[in-house]
Amino acid sequence: METIEREDGGRKMDVSGSVPPAKEGEPAAAPADPLAYEGVWRFTVPAVEESVPQARRAVRDLLGRQGVPADRDLVYSLLLIVSELVTNSVRHAALLSPEVAVEVAIGREWVRVAVEDNHPYRPKALEADFGQTGGRGLLLVREVTRESGGVCDVEHTSTGGKVIWAALPLVAPAPRTTVV
Repeated sequence: METIEREDGGRKMDVSGSVPPAKEGEPAAAPADPLAYEGVWRFTVPAVEESVPQARRAVRDLLGRQGVPADRDLVYSLLLIVSELVTNSVRHAALLSPEVAVEVAIGREWVRVAVEDNHPYRPKALEADFGQTGGRGLLLVREVTRESGGVCDVEHTSTGGKVIWAALPLVAPAPRTTVV
């Protein structure tokens, strides 16, 4: 089973769609039928500024069309992440990547958005100077993802480019309580 785990060792999300292995001494669980909203969708857009709102609308429409049980805050977070990631690809990778791929994967308990381009540089979330008007997109993506209880990462693709993704839970994690 492939999982994504938060850096702090917190909640894990199954991103494979498979059934977790049974505990020792218990029978294996039967695979659950996929829910109507589960699946993976991928589309490409040209690496131009006009593609940012187009990608955002496409993701919003997909979530609505599939009936994903996402609250308003989750949808807003996902759309903000898509906007930032597509903007970064348009601004920084267009020379080597005339198209940008956007993928939305929806499972029972999570939504994963990913943006892929053909530029090999793996950006890092930098703390930018507050006097600067840009340069904090990945920092924003990382913080929105963390606050939503999700995870994000940057990976190389087999073709030498990169994919930046964020997976957010459909149900917010319960607040941690301290027992005294």
